Amino acid sequence: MSSPRVKNRPRTAKSPPAQTDSLEPERLLHFYRQMVEIRRFEERAARAYTQAEIGGYCHLNLGEEATVVGLMSALESSDYLFTNYREHGYALGRGIAPGRIMAELYGRSDGVSKGWGGSMHLFDMGARLLGGYGIVGGQIPLATGAALAIDYVSGPEAVMCIMGEGTTNIGAFHESLNIAALWGLPIVYVVINNGLGMGTTVEKSSAEPDIYKRAASYRMASARVDGNDPLAVRDAAQSALASARSGKPFLLEATSKRLRGHSVVDPAKYRTPAEAAALKDADPVAGFAARLGAAGLLGEDDIARIDVQALLMVQEAVDFAEASPHPTVDTLFDYTYASPVPNDSRRLPGDPLFEPSAYPQTGHQA
Repeated sequence: MSSPRVKNRPRTAKSPPAQTDSLEPERLLHFYRQMVEIRRFEERAARAYTQAEIGGYCHLNLGEEATVVGLMSALESSDYLFTNYREHGYALGRGIAPGRIMAELYGRSDGVSKGWGGSMHLFDMGARLLGGYGIVGGQIPLATGAALAIDYVSGPEAVMCIMGEGTTNIGAFHESLNIAALWGLPIVYVVINNGLGMGTTVEKSSAEPDIYKRAASYRMASARVDGNDPLAVRDAAQSALASARSGKPFLLEATSKRLRGHSVVDPAKYRTPAEAAALKDADPVAGFAARLGAAGLLGEDDIARIDVQALLMVQEAVDFAEASPHPTVDTLFDYTYASPVPNDSRRLPGDPLFEPSAYPQTGHQA
């Protein structure tokens, strides 16, 4: 299959960031603060959902904070991000104001998607977060198309496309990786492998449970990384992005267990008490705090102060969301299409499809 792009046109590649094992202390503490902020934000989102402040579906990044922070720290501000519906932490990591994210979860007009998207459909063009997608794998062909657009104009940007391990069994995953490898597109596919597709283990749903190995079918470079280590994730993502910018797409698998069920309403009864206890022991936020503490960078007072700051940030986000108005009915069909298209219906539910015709007069007069 030949590519529609212009062949052999050099892409303006950026040099990969320096690879270091020891970042400056403030950078390490910044990673920890981000992880705590995501944890507290998601905990408050879960609480708001049970209070019926948030409707629809709600999927949390609880337990995946290290993976989220590591991945987002590797992206350039000009890079593009596509995610699935478990995307609140990624939005925070891209620098979107917490209040705008919470307002979207509340379905308010000051939210990132004007209140019409909700938890699963965050979108912010300024942050180049091009959507959370509720259809499993719906983001993969779109992200691949964005990478083709970048390649077509020889742009320096790259695309990161995030998904769960269950998504790798659908056709769009294989079709997209095949096209990306054939055409040398600047994209990194990231699989967050939490071991469970809803409640089904990866071993029971995938003949090859080592997801990163699937890239070999397309002669694509790949790697697996410990998702509980934000520095390891950052380094792996930086290498993957450098590869993508050079015309070699990459499949990165991060092993990262979620602490709760698939969604807020999932009690995760499929986990044994021993499995639940092991997850608690492997908590990435507590683990990274202990790591920084051992290095002399974080004390008990620091942990308490950072936690209070995170809680204040979340409360401010909730206050902003609660003060934001609900969308009005006349905006129901706004943004349905990017531009006007023929036969675009703006009819509201209950409105007649056509204006009723007047009945012809009969010969019977009153």
